[in-house]
Amino acid sequence: MEVIRKAVLPVAGWGTRFLPATKAMPKEMFPIIDKPVIQFIVEELLDAGIENIIFVTGRHKRPIEHHFDINTDLERHLEEAGKEEILENIREISHMTNPIYVRQKEQLGLGHAVLTSEPAVGYEPFFVSLGDIILERGSEALKEMIEIYNRFGKSVIALFEVDREEVNKYGIAKVKEIEDGVYIIEDLVEKPSPEEAPSNLAIVGRYIFTPKIFEKLRETKPGKGGEIQLTDAMRLLLEEEAIYAYKFEGKVYDTGNPIDYLKTVFEFALQREDIAGELIQHIQELISKQTQLIDRS
Repeated sequence: MEVIRKAVLPVAGWGTRFLPATKAMPKEMFPIIDKPVIQFIVEELLDAGIENIIFVTGRHKRPIEHHFDINTDLERHLEEAGKEEILENIREISHMTNPIYVRQKEQLGLGHAVLTSEPAVGYEPFFVSLGDIILERGSEALKEMIEIYNRFGKSVIALFEVDREEVNKYGIAKVKEIEDGVYIIEDLVEKPSPEEAPSNLAIVGRYIFTPKIFEKLRETKPGKGGEIQLTDAMRLLLEEEAIYAYKFEGKVYDTGNPIDYLKTVFEFALQREDIAGELIQHIQELISKQTQLIDRS
């Protein structure tokens, strides 16, 4: 059984739901308090033993490269200012991963982004982690997925339960449970209506693929907007080999749209002892003022 050594992070998208903020700043670099979203994804992979991370980027994503690079000017400034704790953290970020950057010259869908990584991945199994989904801290999801891959030797995707009314936001899986928390995929449907959805198990944005997925991505016909969809390629893969699924029971944080991003920031802030008290007090004051305005109107 081949060891999973690499992960692909597709981060070349335009981030149109956050314009104009994303005109100059990638959405993956938006801060959750004082740490960018992308760093949470990278740390999750490192915790699972994956150090070779392939970032599929675009021409507007240089800040991601800068974040994981050495900044000698900043380090010198922090050292001269005696800010040793911050300096240590900055140096740790610069050395936390072995980054490989692959340019997606045209943004032609998630499937196309994964296909662009093929020369860097080679013919071996690999992770794909979406750059706007954070899993609950302390989660063993990736390690559990690796264990399932090691047992069956086939692709594995992570699923989580969503409300039936929200299935039209996700790729939804039709599954057969083979043991507690482990499933075999029977079909995949992209953003179905609640009536058409085969279940309420949605794809989390964490995948382990066998290299066979690249062949299926090349066979996948472009859909709406000329984009190659990863879900379509996975359905082709299902015709030739099994895909397994792991049901994630923890909290899933979506940072890919403004309201869910704000919810994520608030939840993480409320988990911090140095921030939570003052933030709660401020929110209570805002609610009180808003209630008074409503009562007057």
